[in-house]
Amino acid sequence: MKITSVELPNNDVNETLQLHDESIFKDLLENRKDIFLSTEKIKVTVEKSAESAQSAREPRAEPKTIIEFLEQKSLLKSLNQLIEKAGIIGEENSRLLLFLITISYFNKSPLHGIVQGSSGSGKTHIISRIADLMPQEDVLRFTRITESSLYNWGEFDLFQKIIIIEDLDGLKEDALYALREFISNQVLRSSVTIKDKKGNNKSSHKIVKGQFSSLSATTKGETYEDNMNRSFIIAINESEEQTRKIIDYQNLKNAGMIDRNNEQKAISFIQRLVKNLKCYEVVNPYAMELQLPDKVKNKRRLNEMVQSIIKQITILNQYQRKQTSDGKLITEIEDLQQGIEILFESIILKIDELDGSLRQFLEKLKKRFDGREFNRFEAMEYTGFKKSQLQVYLNELVRLEYLKQKGFVNKGFTYKIGYSDDIGKVRQELKEHFKKIIDKLKSEASGS
Repeated sequence: MKITSVELPNNDVNETLQLHDESIFKDLLENRKDIFLSTEKIKVTVEKSAESAQSAREPRAEPKTIIEFLEQKSLLKSLNQLIEKAGIIGEENSRLLLFLITISYFNKSPLHGIVQGSSGSGKTHIISRIADLMPQEDVLRFTRITESSLYNWGEFDLFQKIIIIEDLDGLKEDALYALREFISNQVLRSSVTIKDKKGNNKSSHKIVKGQFSSLSATTKGETYEDNMNRSFIIAINESEEQTRKIIDYQNLKNAGMIDRNNEQKAISFIQRLVKNLKCYEVVNPYAMELQLPDKVKNKRRLNEMVQSIIKQITILNQYQRKQTSDGKLITEIEDLQQGIEILFESIILKIDELDGSLRQFLEKLKKRFDGREFNRFEAMEYTGFKKSQLQVYLNELVRLEYLKQKGFVNKGFTYKIGYSDDIGKVRQELKEHFKKIIDKLKSEASGS
């Protein structure tokens, strides 16, 4: 006997019908799951041979159900490993941060992320793969958004959705403005002209509610400063080590040494895990103790974002966290520690004057050419950048006075490091700052 079940994306059938087109029921029925793969624990009587065969297929060492997985003490570590099994290689903290941002779409205050990197660095790939881990009926993917398109959605069409924008650079200013307002206020209000029953024009008020999380990709971080102030910034790791990891994985996959079925199983498991998370309000008893250093730009927004990601980690750990008498989850010190670790690079980017890819480019130049002049051909050979992208970065570093430029257009330019800031020192100071906070909280907790 085969028993199947349908997993609704909302609380019940009525709410699903209100927030979706009727065709969703056909899709849900076609994609119904074997009930023995669900999170429910059902006792069945089977023959010993069938039972032993089932045991052979499922390793005992790993959690069998979603709930058992969510009850693990090392949940974030296990989840990160599962994300890697789903095909996202390297970028350990970045992929976990992107995952936490994305699953916030069912919260009242969803989060947003912008992935920044040079052309061909894999920024679109990573946000697309993170979106693959979500329930697909909740994901909307856009290559382009026109100026007025966001205003034309139905009132609840973007409610509890995930929006993926593959190329933020392709959006015009009006579209960026609408997206920015949507992210800030979770609603768009517009005055539109409609025709009444007699065919006469009349003004009407249109509302689109937008409780959604979003991931976007861009090559030009500084161009979208207003949007970035409202979003987490994640820089793609463009190091040679990360490149080797990706190439090795691609080669193993093409050689048939990586089972694609295991990838799909991991994706399916994570999708069901997301569906099992419930929305909670969170109380952080340590919120007043977590202070950002004075060097941070946009300190008010960043503080709110840090608190938000800690809240999201608490929600992810909901099967392990205590609750208040009115049902709110209580944040633990471990949530703070994990949040700071995951967010560390994003906070550095907020402090740094340079965006992620430009900083990585400058650090490469400093390793090779600090103290001596070089030309663009030497820089191209060492960094591996194409001519057009290389020139953009060189010009930007000259403009910001990190590089000094000599020579003439017709004879060629040479460059020299003009300002060698110590980003390593800044990173160390920031680590020590947060370590003192966590150590103090742990000491007080153990003392009490």
